[in-house]
Amino acid sequence: MIRLDISKQLESSDGKMTLHINTSIQEGDFIMIYGESGVGKTSLLRMISGLMQPDKGSIHVKDEIWFLHQQINLSPQKRKVGFVFQDYALFPNMTVRGNIEFAMRNNDEALVDELLEFSELQNLQQRFPHQLSGGQKQRLALIRALAGKPQILLLDEPLSAVDYEMRKKLRSYIQKIHKKYHITTIMVSHDHEEIRDLGNRVIHLKKGKIEFDGLVGEFDELKTANRLFARVISFNENAITVKIGESTFTIENIEINQPLQVNDEVLIVTDLNNKTSVILSS
Repeated sequence: MIRLDISKQLESSDGKMTLHINTSIQEGDFIMIYGESGVGKTSLLRMISGLMQPDKGSIHVKDEIWFLHQQINLSPQKRKVGFVFQDYALFPNMTVRGNIEFAMRNNDEALVDELLEFSELQNLQQRFPHQLSGGQKQRLALIRALAGKPQILLLDEPLSAVDYEMRKKLRSYIQKIHKKYHITTIMVSHDHEEIRDLGNRVIHLKKGKIEFDGLVGEFDELKTANRLFARVISFNENAITVKIGESTFTIENIEINQPLQVNDEVLIVTDLNNKTSVILSS
């Protein structure tokens, strides 16, 4: 059981905003954190991990107190958390195997071998990150997060830096990780398809508050279409290249409903029949 009751004042595009989270998470849950940019999704993960301190409140994990205002604030090293960042955050001067070993709390060569085999990276274990593809880097980032045997796995839009086809493959890989290791997982995503495929519960944040907290199948936004906000990089009659966060990817076989310009903010909508449209955001 994870019990969160935390507040933090943040700077948003609309000025100061107070992020307030009051919820409980069951062991083994796969929680999807959803919401527009700037509502506090990444800040929530950082506060759970200890990389950011709440202004007040408490964080309880099982029978431990990780944070209690003005009394307890465990360092990230003392929290049993695995964190996968958007940009992988791999150590460029370490091999694949070295990245995994560095993340371990104790030397467990058998676990390293198990993780390498599970991720199908055993034949690449002496390579360095710059010698890996995007999908291989992401698999390495995921198994490195598991190397410390965490209680909680935090995923901050981990698939945003790879193309659509690789995203689908990595979703399957994340599902396998969750089932095999049964780790309580909290993942930030803008992608409705990811939320439907991976999570059992979704927390929708809006202006720093919880707008919805419940089962994925009960979240009304998922019953209509997959919606993804992006910025236009380039486009033609049949494809568009967009940027989401720090990641850029191209979508083909789409329907563009309105005249577009480079740098426009758009809403990419995929309906339940897998028809994809691009709509100019108001």
